[in-house]
Amino acid sequence: MTHPVDVHVGKRIRHRRWLVGMTQQQLAEHVGIKFQQIQKYETGANRVSASRLWDISDALDVPVSFFFEGLEGGGEAGAENVPADLLGDKEALDLVRSYYAIPENQRKRLFELARVLSDVA
Repeated sequence: MTHPVDVHVGKRIRHRRWLVGMTQQQLAEHVGIKFQQIQKYETGANRVSASRLWDISDALDVPVSFFFEGLEGGGEAGAENVPADLLGDKEALDLVRSYYAIPENQRKRLFELARVLSDVA
């Protein structure tokens, strides 16, 4: 039986991998394992060891803590309009991926515009 923490970590691996445009094969090669093992991690079927999670975080350019964010269900202020499984929402993921494809200076301006618009709403 899969543990909810393993499933959560696996989802975070999959979504981060997808956001950076990396295939399971590419991640597996960077970490030094077979892509089937990445599949098992992403579904929560296999637990990720601490050292392997360290390698995966390096390959995906995030801190290890990234994989545990949102686990306790502690919401942030203003998060009441955010879907419970934001990372499971394809439209949200497409938006985030597109956002990070924008040059940084323009991205900052877009972020400020979005912040102002959300304050008005």
